[in-house]
Amino acid sequence: MDGFHLAQSELERLGRAGRKGAPDTFDASGFVSLLARLREAAEPVAGAIPVPREVPLVIVEGNYLLVDHGAWAGVRGLLDECWFVEADEAVRIERLVARHRAFGRTEEGARAFAHGSDQANAAVIAATRSRADVVVAG
Repeated sequence: MDGFHLAQSELERLGRAGRKGAPDTFDASGFVSLLARLREAAEPVAGAIPVPREVPLVIVEGNYLLVDHGAWAGVRGLLDECWFVEADEAVRIERLVARHRAFGRTEEGARAFAHGSDQANAAVIAATRSRADVVVAG
């Protein structure tokens, strides 16, 4: 799903740069379109990684695959099976902080983002748990 982030300039134009990673900061319609093309398997799918129609299994990952509104609602019907990976809350926060630090945020900035925008996104994701076929402790 990461390839479907809106460009930083577009996030800034839309006033969403401070919420990067939220459901509306992705091109969900483009992602749904790609999944539909992969499912049809009528022809090879162009892109950075070619997916010939003979490929029997495509695995996708992302936070919003089970969201049931907006363009994201089109994803679930294109998946044969969906697993929800549930991480320990403290571990999840520390991993987010480490990721934000690795990309240049200060410790304070990383924690603020993890407990702010990231936490709001986590609530959206947690609400989709019941739509999964399998829940895995991660």
